[in-house]
Formats: sequence, C-alpha cells, structure tokens
Amino acid sequence: MKWLLDTNACIRYLNGRSPELRAKVAAAGDATIVVCSVVKAELFFGAARSTDPAKTLAKQHYFLSRFVSLPFDDAAAIAYGTIRGHLTNIGQMIGQNDLMIAAIAIAYGLKLVSRNLAEFSRVPGLSVEDWETKP
Repeated sequence: MKWLLDTNACIRYLNGRSPELRAKVAAAGDATIVVCSVVKAELFFGAARSTDPAKTLAKQHYFLSRFVSLPFDDAAAIAYGTIRGHLTNIGQMIGQNDLMIAAIAIAYGLKLVSRNLAEFSRVPGLSVEDWETKP
C-alpha cells in the first residue's frame, strides 16, 4: 500500500506537532509515501507567507526530497472531473485544492493521509486515514 500525504499532515510533521504522525511515517517508510504537486504548492505558499521564508522553504525541500512527487496529470484530470461532477450534483463540494489532491490519490490508487476527514469523506472511492489518531 502507498499513501499520499495531505498538506496538513506535512505541516504537522514539519512542525513536530504530532508524535503519532511521525511514528507512522517512520513505520511506513519513505518508499511507501508520496506527495503531489498540489500539496507542494500549498506548502510553498505557506513558506512564502512565513516569518522566515528561506528557512521554511529549505526545511520543506529537505522533507519533500524523501518522497516521490506525483503531478496533476491527465489521469488525475479525469478523476477530478468525475469527482467534481458528483459533488456538485449532490451539493457537497470541497475546496479546489483538496479536490485536486483527492483526484491524484484516486488516479494512482493511493490512500490519503489527512486530518481533514470531514471534507475528504465526501469523495466517493477515496480512502482516507488520519495518522494522528491514537491507537
């Protein structure tokens, strides 16, 4: 199984706010974890707005270099269209970046690691795990 880290998981890992998340990342191993271009974009935006953009960006690059990075490609675009159509039809849209992240996870058959279960649980066919919940 491979997991896609959501932005909130990356931020909490980088800020050291979740020992549970850090332990699960270590247990899973870098080869089974991926990130995506949308998550990177959100992280880099956060770095640009931080009090020390250069330091934050360097920390992010070091962390992200451990993992394969997936693009928002044609397969993700197809999944995006399907998901967005469904969520629009039922009146339960999610944020655009979250929609793109979910589409990448579905296109690549990945489980998403996120604390944002309320939003991502609306996406049919998406498997989401919160690695911060204590056993």
